[in-house]
Amino acid sequence: MADPQEVLSRRVQSALGAAFGPEYADTDPVIRPSQFADYQANAALALAKRLGRKPREVSAAIMEHLDVSDVCSSVEVSGPGFVNLTLRDDWIAGQARQLLDDERLGVPVQERQSIPLDYSAPNVAKEMHVGHLRTTVVGDSLARTLEFLGHGVVRQNHIGDWGTPFGMLIEHLLEVGEDSPEADLVTTDPNAFYQAARTKFDSSGPEPDGFAARARRRVVALQGGDEETLRLWRKLVGLSKVYFNKVYTELGVTLTDEHLAGESTYNDMLADVCAELEAKGIAEVSDGALCVFLEGFTGREDKPVPLIVRKSDGGYGYATTDLATVRHRVENLKADRILYVVGAPQAMHFKMVWETARKAGWLPENVETVHVQIGNVLGSDGKILRTRSGAPVRLVALLEEAVERAAAVVRENRPDLSAEEQAAIARQVGIGAVKYADLSVAHDTEYTFDFDRMLALTGNTGPYLQYAQARIRSIFRKGGLEPERARGEIAIGHPSERELALKLLAFGGVVAQVGDLLQPHRLCAYLFDLAQTLTAFYEHCPVLTAPTEAERESRLALVAVALRVLVQGLDLLGVEAPEYM
Repeated sequence: MADPQEVLSRRVQSALGAAFGPEYADTDPVIRPSQFADYQANAALALAKRLGRKPREVSAAIMEHLDVSDVCSSVEVSGPGFVNLTLRDDWIAGQARQLLDDERLGVPVQERQSIPLDYSAPNVAKEMHVGHLRTTVVGDSLARTLEFLGHGVVRQNHIGDWGTPFGMLIEHLLEVGEDSPEADLVTTDPNAFYQAARTKFDSSGPEPDGFAARARRRVVALQGGDEETLRLWRKLVGLSKVYFNKVYTELGVTLTDEHLAGESTYNDMLADVCAELEAKGIAEVSDGALCVFLEGFTGREDKPVPLIVRKSDGGYGYATTDLATVRHRVENLKADRILYVVGAPQAMHFKMVWETARKAGWLPENVETVHVQIGNVLGSDGKILRTRSGAPVRLVALLEEAVERAAAVVRENRPDLSAEEQAAIARQVGIGAVKYADLSVAHDTEYTFDFDRMLALTGNTGPYLQYAQARIRSIFRKGGLEPERARGEIAIGHPSERELALKLLAFGGVVAQVGDLLQPHRLCAYLFDLAQTLTAFYEHCPVLTAPTEAERESRLALVAVALRVLVQGLDLLGVEAPEYM
């Protein structure tokens, strides 16, 4: 089977080469959906000036050399020079039938790239909040999609597990006891543990044996490699891993301990990073700090903005670690493309890091770096979502509320199910609703968090799509047939059948586009359109009560493909597909 748009692109390109010479064979044929046909080729408008001919003349020449009789039922020129292309019903039906036998559902296998993917990145001994939701959910969907397209994705969870806060955290751990209930808060309520340490630090006096003084000495010991301090640090990291994994399991994302690549990973590389930058004349000392000044990066009053790679006190910051990270991902992970799913405010920082890495020779021109910018999650007041006290919303609390709200709806609508079945569906629907709401908007834009809208069974929501696939499962249960056994020939006899088949054939191209552009919301939009197309299909084309056995078999085959596309599409988004709704 093939994506119609891809097939038509190849055919029109061949016609361009035949009509105007081989140098035109790679010209973009500009195939787009049309309101007057299935597709239109718009290449003539762009080529007219280049060829010195009128657009309709160019279109006529394309048509003269265009061989699509096996694919199209009609080809005609319209308007200023569009070539309208209407597909043959039997071709559409044949291609849709082939989807039944294709485990990839038309999704291409792309040329393999090594793609380190940096996402989630919470901090050790601190609660994950709603701000971590988007980078985790978007990053995980991209990881799933890129792997399905055949790429080698290297998940990189760049957790904050190093630096000055660990002095106070380690001292607090020693005071409360390593095996105390307070220490266990790191796995259950990290904010409580962190705030207790912060309060002690802030209220401590200047005395040499006070908490603050001990915490500062502990930082020096940690950075100096003191074994006992490192043991306590590893204890905190281990406790945090338990917490992270609880959240990731509840969210249904694919991050595990093996993907942890925190700041500490690069600690031994930082001195070399600074030394090499200085030796190459890329970095210079300014006010005691080692800085990189890049052309074009200026702040107020056009003063140069420095990238500080070593602080005046000799310490290192995010820039140093991020430079070491780039170097590692290129040299050791053999990266072809490096993706950073990180908040939009970090855009300038990453541009400076990448330009510095290129100057140093650590980031070759053939390695692409992309900042997948993440916008804010807003509350109903249009401001960044926070609790009434002004604190960031705890991610665990948000997920728990989503499941509780979904459970209330499931109990009301499906009292016939057991309590266990109700609980399982509530978790799938609640978590899926939160994830889908995030993924269905462009990742670099803001969106308003609204439980009522997220959990609605209508509109572009996760539950609506979950219901769409559950409804197909229900059709097969009523018919006493497993979806995998729907093997009938597909025939197009009604416009709704035609529209559904065409929509299914577009799946592979959409998934490829999501991987190329790194935009999961495009897959959400496609799945929503597919679900709406299914609703129109049911209105005009009864499945189990079709007029003839041939039509019944054909429609069962169509909805069987639709079920697989919906389930696969939801899986690429990281959203589960319940058997019942």
